[in-house]
Amino acid sequence: MRRRFKDLSAPEVLALAISAEEEDARLYQEFARLLRPRFPKAAIALDGMRDEEDGHRHRLIELFQRKYGNEIPLLRRDHVRGFVRREPIRSLRPPGPDEIRRHVALMELEAERFYMRAADETTDADVRQLLGDLAAEERRHEERSAALDPSRQPAADREEEARMQRQLFVLQVVQPGLAGLMDGSVSTLAPLFAAAFATHQTWETFLVGLAASVGAGISMGFAEALSDDGSLTGRGHPFLRGVICGLMTFLGGVGHALPFLIPHFRTAQTVATAVVALELLVIAWIRNRYMDTPFLAAAFQVVVGGILVFIAGILIGSA
Repeated sequence: MRRRFKDLSAPEVLALAISAEEEDARLYQEFARLLRPRFPKAAIALDGMRDEEDGHRHRLIELFQRKYGNEIPLLRRDHVRGFVRREPIRSLRPPGPDEIRRHVALMELEAERFYMRAADETTDADVRQLLGDLAAEERRHEERSAALDPSRQPAADREEEARMQRQLFVLQVVQPGLAGLMDGSVSTLAPLFAAAFATHQTWETFLVGLAASVGAGISMGFAEALSDDGSLTGRGHPFLRGVICGLMTFLGGVGHALPFLIPHFRTAQTVATAVVALELLVIAWIRNRYMDTPFLAAAFQVVVGGILVFIAGILIGSA
């Protein structure tokens, strides 16, 4: 059973404050660790806030030892009603600076309210004074966390952070997704259209396309996940990259297989060919948008490869 805050004794309030400061300091340290490789300025600010939380903890422990001895009760936030439940830090895709800023602001607001209420509840003068002082300091921390807002940062810092965010998005999402989309859209053309021209049966062709898409998706997903663990390249968690790559491979392949659900063969073939052309244009646009490849060059590279595979499938199916 979680206890009510007003039922806590003065030693228990101090014990709760000590464990809360320990938890917050560790969170700031973890946030700083996650941001340091790409956003060193934000990490330095979090390091400073972590040091201040450690200072709060030392002052609380000193007061507790002076008044109540060395045995501090084990009391945490989740033992007491009224505290916000904090979700664990995601391991697949760690939070970025914007999410961490919001998290820090909520932490400081909660800490300030906790100290204000604790100071109001206690009748011990020493405890009340320290809790009131910490409430004022947490209020200043809240103002500092607000200063981390992008709108209050220098323009150069905002531009640098935006550039790094875009680079991370490209490394962790766009690149594995694009690799999968290209493989799924191109590699499945040959078996799909070979089956189409060999059988002239739409349902059988759809099954071949579906099987090729599923197989390519699984293969590409494992290949991407096993390529590297992301620790040195900054490409993110291998499982997440594998899922993105495998899913986009499947979508790239199944997109031009779905038209063969149309019973009429010529109509299905025409629609599938149009879908292939659209897929290749989308790939060229993504390369132009995120890889800075000139659109005409990207379109030429993708279209040539797609046409060669398309022709190979038709020739094999017609043999």
